[in-house]
Amino acid sequence: MSLLAAACLLFTGCSSSQKEAEKEREAPPAAQQAPPAEATPPSPAPAEGAKPEADKNAFKVKFETSRGNFIVEVHPDWAPLGAARFKQLVQDKYFDGARFFRVLPGFVVQFGLAADPAKTRKWDKPFKDDPVLRTNRIGSIVFATAGPETRTTQLFINLASNQRLDDQGFAPFGQVIEGMDVVQKIYPGYGERPDQGDITAHGNAYLNKEFPKLDYIR
Repeated sequence: MSLLAAACLLFTGCSSSQKEAEKEREAPPAAQQAPPAEATPPSPAPAEGAKPEADKNAFKVKFETSRGNFIVEVHPDWAPLGAARFKQLVQDKYFDGARFFRVLPGFVVQFGLAADPAKTRKWDKPFKDDPVLRTNRIGSIVFATAGPETRTTQLFINLASNQRLDDQGFAPFGQVIEGMDVVQKIYPGYGERPDQGDITAHGNAYLNKEFPKLDYIR
């Protein structure tokens, strides 16, 4: 199982028929300007590489990927709605076989369109936004959004400290606590070329044919 849905929750997930709508539902372009100098992060960021503080409601998910393994620690108190949707997707095995289809070194690695188009359609259910309580620091995991209340299943992991995203409504709900070196090595060769509309419509049948080198969640 790719995300060890049962075992790794330690109590022990954006589809549309129109390509233009899909292209919008992603993290902002890497070249987007930063907010004015006086803008400040929603909360102080821990030192780079530090693990999140203890939280009795936190849970961990282990990603087994074609590049190696990494572990995300999810904190419902950071973004309760995002954390809840992520948990639902993991339990439904939504991410099994999913490709990391948008990789921009020094910015983000994005995923969350299912291997099976039927699975993507099943979870095409936007949910309400969380306030941004944590900054988009390196290793934080965040739902992508195209505007207010458009989050569905797409996620990205910050490959750098992207604090400029804080004022744009991107609310981290967890943090990579092990294997960030693996995340940094996810195959970046196709950049933004994979078309989200085609992924939504055809899933891995499209990606395996056109972009066979993409790394994926086992």
